[in-house]
Amino acid sequence: MPREAPYLAVADVLRARILAGEWEIGERLPSRARLAVEYGVGRNVMQRAMDRLIIDGLLEGRAGSGTYVRMPRERLRLIRSRHRERREGSPPWRDRRERGRADAWDSHSQVRVPAPEPIAERLAISPGDPCVHTHYEFLADGQPVQLSASWEPMAITDGTPIVLPEKGPLAGKGVVERMRSIGVAISTVVEVPRPARATQAQANLLGISVGDLVLQIERTIFDADGRPVETADMVIPDMRREVVYEFGVDRP
Repeated sequence: MPREAPYLAVADVLRARILAGEWEIGERLPSRARLAVEYGVGRNVMQRAMDRLIIDGLLEGRAGSGTYVRMPRERLRLIRSRHRERREGSPPWRDRRERGRADAWDSHSQVRVPAPEPIAERLAISPGDPCVHTHYEFLADGQPVQLSASWEPMAITDGTPIVLPEKGPLAGKGVVERMRSIGVAISTVVEVPRPARATQAQANLLGISVGDLVLQIERTIFDADGRPVETADMVIPDMRREVVYEFGVDRP
């Protein structure tokens, strides 16, 4: 049987001490050099062990100050479902903590932004074709819980009242309703979730630490003819939200 990496063994021991309350929330831990001596390991091993606990959300590093026990944060539940309306008799797990849906957001749109090659490929357009590019920062219960960067081809929306997603008569109504208003029927949404680590820019916006676990979701929305009408990259901090996918079952 493969032996556990030394830093993981050290991380497990530190985790047990933290959960047992040896250090209070907000208290600074001994220096990494001191802990390395205590455990008889190299500083690199201790560094990796503490980084592991930072990623897990038990610790937080403060530049120039040290490493502290982090205040526990409740993970809000976000339901990803084709069933948008709440239904009578919904399962208990759905009602238990479905507070992940954003109740406020900031957005900023730019028009005629040339599509980068990866975005052009997802939208089935040519690189450089003009798009509306919108950045979102979502809040739930007053805390940042999601980032999103959306791209819509201007060949579809240019000259219509919905060219800016968050302005005009259908501001904030979502892609499906906005597109329907100009005769574009949405039929399919494809999402590709991937685990990742927060970049510096993402950490700053989300109020988390660099390297914290995030879920990146690449979403593309298609009309009834299979044409992509919008694509977006969403970033969700794992410590703030648990993402649940709900699927309907076709009845015979």
